[in-house]
Amino acid sequence: MRVALSLLREADRSARSRLLPLSLVMVMVGVALTAACTTEGQANGSCAFIATYEGRTYTDVSGRIDFTVGNRLGPAEFPPCNDTPNDGDPELREPTTAYAVDGVDPHIAIAVGSTPDDVTLVAVQRPGDSLPPEVEALIRH
Repeated sequence: MRVALSLLREADRSARSRLLPLSLVMVMVGVALTAACTTEGQANGSCAFIATYEGRTYTDVSGRIDFTVGNRLGPAEFPPCNDTPNDGDPELREPTTAYAVDGVDPHIAIAVGSTPDDVTLVAVQRPGDSLPPEVEALIRH
């Protein structure tokens, strides 16, 4: 009986050793096809963070920023991104809320988000992508 079991184990090992390279090749082909599908003709979520409020366009102010959220100003929206073809309505705007930023004119910068505790600072676009001095003063260097 031991001989039969050891022969069976040898046969199993032989089959496993033949299937392992085949399995690895199949996995590698799957990975390559997946990578090709996601990079060829598809976008990768690269839309800029933009909000509109009262006809003005604001963009995300990144960095370490100290600001205090003020009063609720009213409705704002995120314009459509369409960075993924065939993914919903490309004209659909996402509503959000605009909040004042203490010490900064809303014509220059606002905070946008669903609640005052979950907001992002955005500033009006300026020529040359420079930040307004009032916003520059909020950035911790």
